[in-house]
Amino acid sequence: MSKLKLSVAVGNYDRCRPLFDGDVQIDGVDPVFMQLSPEEIFFRAFRHAEFDICELSLSSSVVKTANRTLPYVGVPAFLSRMFRHSAFYVRKDRIKRPEDLKGKKVGLPEYQLTAMVWIRAFLEQDYGVAPEDIVWVRGGISDAQRPEKIKLDLPSSIRLIDAPEGKTISALLAEGEIDGFIAPRAPDVPKAQAHNIGWLFDDPLVEAMSYYKRRQIFPIMHILGVRRTLAEAHPWLPGAALKAFTEAKDICLERLRETSACKITMPFVDERLHADMTLMGEDFWSYGIEKNRHVLEEFFTQHHRQGLSSRRIAVEDLFHPATFEQFTI
Repeated sequence: MSKLKLSVAVGNYDRCRPLFDGDVQIDGVDPVFMQLSPEEIFFRAFRHAEFDICELSLSSSVVKTANRTLPYVGVPAFLSRMFRHSAFYVRKDRIKRPEDLKGKKVGLPEYQLTAMVWIRAFLEQDYGVAPEDIVWVRGGISDAQRPEKIKLDLPSSIRLIDAPEGKTISALLAEGEIDGFIAPRAPDVPKAQAHNIGWLFDDPLVEAMSYYKRRQIFPIMHILGVRRTLAEAHPWLPGAALKAFTEAKDICLERLRETSACKITMPFVDERLHADMTLMGEDFWSYGIEKNRHVLEEFFTQHHRQGLSSRRIAVEDLFHPATFEQFTI
């Protein structure tokens, strides 16, 4: 029996490296890997469903699931997870604390990005700054023509405006036309213009660790998707994908724990890994539904609260039923 020849588009992550190198196989699949940026994958996946298996934005997936238009079924391999306390930049000459953002203008590349949902959630929960308290200015980080990938129908209480034609949100921040900037990437601002720009939180690491201690949430950014028509024709495929990506991630962490030589080009990796495991447990980057149900439920609640999803979806609406449990011996 021949294997399915499928396109697989994911980021160039260490947790996927054993798949790229052939150390881990996806059962029944002859993969054609494409290592692309998240922005390119998401644009091509949500506009044209170009890939058979691919990394997906959690937020975009929820928007489409709520509208019953997602061309993929979800697989709970969480290829990107990240605390986003370092993703918020402000004019430090105006904004001294999160509460100062009330009534101010904050730029973002797309209102519905996953990182934006998590940031708006902790701003409201921890600092009392609701999404309705800010004027959101949508525009590209480096390209003024960047579009919102998905059409949104937001409540009238959400004030979302477009950046002036030809202006990026990076330029608006540098020129002082907006007070803050949140995005998965840093502002594209020349060094000479950046002297009044800095993180909202002076020490985002301390802030993120405090958040985790309070809420036990390690934010999920991206999931894995399998083309829905393929999953219907081959119901074993989503489970096979989860098995393979989980094995690859486990091998990655096993290699990272081996301390004879530094695996990535950063000092203090061993110390950082030890600190992360002390705070979050050995399985800190877990895949699967049950270990992450509370994170997903919180995200779905916040997503609907912020007006992005037409209904509050359930975990079962997004993920393929074959991925809820795996065999044990």
